[in-house]
Amino acid sequence: MPAFFRHLSEVLYQVLECVGVNPWVVERRRHTYLHREAAYDVHFHLEGNDRTLFHFGSQSEGTTTPGLQSDTDLLFTLNEVNIMFSWADWQQGKANFLMVRDEDTPPQHYLLQWIWPDVPKPATHTNNPDFFTDSQGRVFYSNMAIVRRMAAYFRDNNMPHLRHGPSNSPREDRDFVFAFYCKKIPHEIISWFTKMQHGFWPSQEILQAARMCGCFLVPDGCHGSPNEEIQWRITPNLIERLLMFSLNMVPIKCLVVLKMLKKQEFVKYIHCENCKLTTFHCKTALFFTLNRTPPTIWKKCRLIECIVRCLQTILEFLNQGECPHFIVEGVDLFDGKLCRECQLCLERAIQGMIHNDMHVLFHLQCDDLGQRLMALPHEVRPCPVNNVNAGICGKLARHVFGEYLNMVKYVCQRLCNSEEADVCTHLNNEINLLECLEMNASTTQYDKNCIRFIVKSLMSVKASVTSSSCIESGQPLSQDIWQMYGESLNTDVASSKLKLASMHYCQGELRRAASVLSEVECDLDDSVQPVCGCKRVSSYKPSKAFCEYTVHNYSHEQLTKKLAFCVRFLREEKFCAPLFLWCEMYRAVGDDLDHRNYGERQWMDWAEVDAQPFLLYLQYLTYRGLRVRQRQLEAFHGLEGIVNSRDKMYQLYHPETVINLFGHCCELEGYLQMALYAYTVSSRSNPRNNAANQHKQRLELFMNNYN
Repeated sequence: MPAFFRHLSEVLYQVLECVGVNPWVVERRRHTYLHREAAYDVHFHLEGNDRTLFHFGSQSEGTTTPGLQSDTDLLFTLNEVNIMFSWADWQQGKANFLMVRDEDTPPQHYLLQWIWPDVPKPATHTNNPDFFTDSQGRVFYSNMAIVRRMAAYFRDNNMPHLRHGPSNSPREDRDFVFAFYCKKIPHEIISWFTKMQHGFWPSQEILQAARMCGCFLVPDGCHGSPNEEIQWRITPNLIERLLMFSLNMVPIKCLVVLKMLKKQEFVKYIHCENCKLTTFHCKTALFFTLNRTPPTIWKKCRLIECIVRCLQTILEFLNQGECPHFIVEGVDLFDGKLCRECQLCLERAIQGMIHNDMHVLFHLQCDDLGQRLMALPHEVRPCPVNNVNAGICGKLARHVFGEYLNMVKYVCQRLCNSEEADVCTHLNNEINLLECLEMNASTTQYDKNCIRFIVKSLMSVKASVTSSSCIESGQPLSQDIWQMYGESLNTDVASSKLKLASMHYCQGELRRAASVLSEVECDLDDSVQPVCGCKRVSSYKPSKAFCEYTVHNYSHEQLTKKLAFCVRFLREEKFCAPLFLWCEMYRAVGDDLDHRNYGERQWMDWAEVDAQPFLLYLQYLTYRGLRVRQRQLEAFHGLEGIVNSRDKMYQLYHPETVINLFGHCCELEGYLQMALYAYTVSSRSNPRNNAANQHKQRLELFMNNYN
């Protein structure tokens, strides 16, 4: 290897540290997605569904950068289905499928033969379109059954349906795969454990842990096969994740560079429309290289050499015209992905990169890697906490709590759909169920963090629902209610306190409301990050102050001190909400309900508003009632400043509601034309499911009668 490779390795290592490939960002990426998995575990438990969610791929492994723009891979397992390797695995009362192969079945694929749930015998007949009966009378489950169900689900919820291999998704940046979990490891993988005994990596400890992982069957038949629609592909994602989590920073950085080369350089030499070299090919090359190379090579000062060795492994695959799977025996990963002509073109290109001493690295535009390599001082110094790393931490923090809030929203939806007359009894049942789950011996720390957050949030809902009932009936609030408010006030810096202030306002306790609002006002500084669980994607980029805070303060307790959740009022809480917000709970007009997607159906029968604007709106109402004109005007102009700022409006999760609140303040100020204009702007931005339509009609009628 050239002598300058040593110094270039040091420089490249440091540059990658600065673009988010460093130990603390990698660790936080992994913890973030494990927390998100826990949120779904709790969701499925409450739902009574025996399912599990896994995050796989670059985002959850920590092998990505902002410039790579990696998508998110989610795999849902349907655990109510029992996958059988032999007749001894049959389970009574379950949907049983026996894994079957014959001489015509491609490698890595199986057929799933339907076995009766009440007797261990194969099914012999069915009229169900999800099944296929072959010439021998065997009944197989079609992989298209999931595709049809997902297509119908997305259609019914007004969402697009995007298919990529086994993935069915409503979004380009996410891959949703539904799979069956196999507790036992099939023979194609068993042989891998024996082969790995003779390599440098993985270690015996990792191999022992891998034996406990199991694998998945995903609905993905072999392209071009006559039985493509009834074939299921075996995939060892859990083993692969275990392997990735065992790596130190040198191979992780090596893989990130390979992905950058694939994204910018390799693609230039692949001219056929349906051909591509994937990130999984790069990961496979890294695995084989690690297995063949002594650990002494994988050092910071030899990073370039490690990258070259991985490229040489790819060259070996291209030269032999076959890319073997690292774990599953008998699989060619080039099959259906990369034709021979493109393989040869790519082979010549990679040879040229290695021959030119990897000068190609200086031309990489992803994350400005090439420019950073040339700009870094000759003396390599530790990378400070920069904007890139801080920005990544800020976004990851928002991801975790966004998912937690989504779980709270789900519980609230169950509450609203319940036939139980006593809402508080239903809430108690949900809280008791969660607390029992927390005490379960199998509950992980990730699960416990999620459960505690949900319980605290539900306490806020319970306090508000009970208070609403008392205000409606004119009864005083009991000590139990005040205790519930006290237990829920630190879910974040704003939402629970704003609900308390709103309750005080509705009770007529204006000075108490003003006191709570002043406390919230002091806490809502530039370092506070808005978060919502409504599944609307805010274009808000976390502030520099918040991002820098998350670098050093990443525990749940620390983060909640810098998060402001949107404020939500269920219909059962309406007497704790200002009267004007009631219209948000009944915003549908005509056929608006038919034009809601899945996410909107979960919250649009409630009032939801961003914390900062709601603070200003409550201040306006409160100080108006207290006749403190100066503070009232300050709140009015603050709300006006948000509505008139394009940048601030882009940061909101519920902009139409904020404009409506401003319109109401205009009405109270006597600026009726300004109010009408605000409602018109709001209805134009969101023509359907918007309370502005009611306000506009009401105000136009009033103004016409008045004139």
